[in-house]
Amino acid sequence: MNPVVEALRAGRPISRILISRESKQGPLKEVVSTAKKRDILLQFVDKKQLEHLVGAGSHQGVVAQVAAKEYIDWEETLQTVLDKGENPLFVMLDGVEDPQNLGSILRTADAAGVHCVIIPKHRAAPLTSGVAKASAGAVEHVDVARVTNLAQTIDKLKDKGFWVMGAEPGGKQDYFAADLSIPLVLVMGSESKGLSRLTANKCDFCVKIPMNGKLNSLNVAVATSVILFEIVRQRNMAGDRPDGKKERILDS
Repeated sequence: MNPVVEALRAGRPISRILISRESKQGPLKEVVSTAKKRDILLQFVDKKQLEHLVGAGSHQGVVAQVAAKEYIDWEETLQTVLDKGENPLFVMLDGVEDPQNLGSILRTADAAGVHCVIIPKHRAAPLTSGVAKASAGAVEHVDVARVTNLAQTIDKLKDKGFWVMGAEPGGKQDYFAADLSIPLVLVMGSESKGLSRLTANKCDFCVKIPMNGKLNSLNVAVATSVILFEIVRQRNMAGDRPDGKKERILDS
């Protein structure tokens, strides 16, 4: 109990707090009230789930999942990008729940020069030590924002001048046929369901990766990599460099 309380008092980044349904609520009042004030996700779960998370140790009915790093405000990141004169590139993940996939996406995002990755607060993998490990350290170099409502965030991104592109098997054009040199948000869906209908409907356009084999989709981390490096290719051809400077394209 005490480590969780002190972490809350110190303002440490916390992804979520799990509380046993069997716990007495009296001692947990400070945990619950402080978490609500800081808009931290609270989940009431069975005692067995907590025991699975912490092993044989005593958990006193409460476990805090601490973020591997602090989340940022995507609007602040965008302002920094614009001040540098760079062409903004964001990635939004609609319900990616596997920490390995999130870590892999962050690693690719760093390599591709993505400025910010946006994840939802609910039904999605938070920034954990497992994500940090899977990212091979990239979590330290990629800004990650956590938002309550993806649809509302998409509207705000559009107001800021972004085009929002979703990726799904039913996309109307192949990803490499679209103009990806524009200020862009790439929206990727969950491992099992892909993009939600609400999110897909909010996108300006949707693209697909053509599949010539027996399967009809790729792992979300792999699909994100494929599309991101097509964005890199197009931006390089257009003369955009990650540092915001323009390259002179030489005739072959």
